[in-house]
Amino acid sequence: MTNKQRAFLTSLASNEPSILQIGKGSVTPEYVNAVDEAITKRELVKISVLKNCMEDPHTLAQTLAERTKSEVVRVIGRKIILYRPAKKPVIKLP
Repeated sequence: MTNKQRAFLTSLASNEPSILQIGKGSVTPEYVNAVDEAITKRELVKISVLKNCMEDPHTLAQTLAERTKSEVVRVIGRKIILYRPAKKPVIKLP
């Protein structure tokens, strides 16, 4: 993914609310399934890491990306943005 594509996806995600949250339970198989379903429906997902989660957001982002076969667009503070194109992409990348 190029920097231009990352910037484009980040700008799209900046206007959207976080649809998932990671708490002290961290990343469980059920949580990975929820993220996978959300990415399948939306292509672009924004996730908040709550303060009671002791793990590093960058590590969590890499773990989720590997398990859901998606790409980490950006990690800003405690927000994670993941992207995976659908079979019929809705988001047209530049």
